[in-house]
Amino acid sequence: MSERWNIVVMSGGSSVERAVSLDSGQAVEAALVSKGHRVTMLDPQPGSWRLPGNVEVVFLALHGTYGEDGTVQRELDALGVPYTGCGAEASACAFDKVRSKRAFQFCGIPTPRFGICNGGARRGLPAALNFPLVLKPACQGSSFGIEFLQAGERWKEAIARTAVFGTVLAEEFIEGREVAVSILGRRVLPIVEIRPKSGRYDYHSKYTKGATEYFCPASLDVELERAIRATAKRAFAAIGGGPCARVDMIVRGRELFVLEVNTIPGMTETSLLPKSARAGGVSFEELCHRLVALALERQGMALAEC
Repeated sequence: MSERWNIVVMSGGSSVERAVSLDSGQAVEAALVSKGHRVTMLDPQPGSWRLPGNVEVVFLALHGTYGEDGTVQRELDALGVPYTGCGAEASACAFDKVRSKRAFQFCGIPTPRFGICNGGARRGLPAALNFPLVLKPACQGSSFGIEFLQAGERWKEAIARTAVFGTVLAEEFIEGREVAVSILGRRVLPIVEIRPKSGRYDYHSKYTKGATEYFCPASLDVELERAIRATAKRAFAAIGGGPCARVDMIVRGRELFVLEVNTIPGMTETSLLPKSARAGGVSFEELCHRLVALALERQGMALAEC
C-alpha cells in the first residue's frame, strides 16, 4: 500500500466542542499535507454528509457527541471505510463516564467514588458521597459543564448548570497530581503532569495558553511510573482498547485513580497527546501519519479475519 493516501479529515460537527474540533482539524490537515498526503476537509452534520469517492481513510478530529460516542464510527463501519481512533463500542463506552467507570470497577481499576443525579436540580446529591465533589456531564468532553462543589454550597444550582448537558455524574474530588497517559499502538508515551494555575483543570485552564503548566516527562520515581503505565493500559483495555487513547488519572501519594479514557484526544497547540508524543521523539506530523497508518493496519487485520 502507498505511503501517500487520500485522507478525509472530519472536524467541526455540531457538538459543543465544535470550536476545539475545528482547531484540531486544521492542525491535522497541515501535518498530513506536509507528509505528502492528499487531504480533503469535511465538516459533517449528522445525516447530511458524503465522502468523496477516492477516500482511503478518515482522520477523525471530531470531539464530543456524534464524533466520540461511537455514532460516526458505526456509520463509517457501515461504509467499510477505515478511520483513526477506537472502534464504535470502545468509543461509546469511553464517552459515557458512568459506563466506563462501571467497567473500571468491574475490572478492579481504582476510580473515584461516584453517583448519578438523573433528576437534575430536582434530585439531591447521592448521600453516600463525601465532599468536596466534582459534578460532570456523564456524556460530554473538554471539561464542559464541570462544577466543583464544597460542603455547604448551593448544590441545586450547580446540578442545574451541569444538567444542561444531560445526566449528571457526581464524583468525589481527589486531591493529588493530575497526569495524562497517552497510548499509541503498543507504546505508552511519556507521562504528562498537569498543573493548572487556578488549581482546577477546567475549560479555561485546558484551552487558554499559559493558564496551565505541563511537565513531560512527569517527575515520577520508577516504581510509581511503572504502576501508572500499567494502570493506564488496564483502563484502556477495560473500555475495549484500540490503536490510540489518552487515560486521565489522579495520583495521591502512591494511590492511583482513573478518571476517564479519551478515545479521540485533542490535537490543538495545548493538547496533551502531541506533548507526550514530542517528549517521546515523535513529531506532530509523524504522530498524525502514524495514526492514519494504525487505522489502515486495523482495517487490514479486520479484513484478514473475514
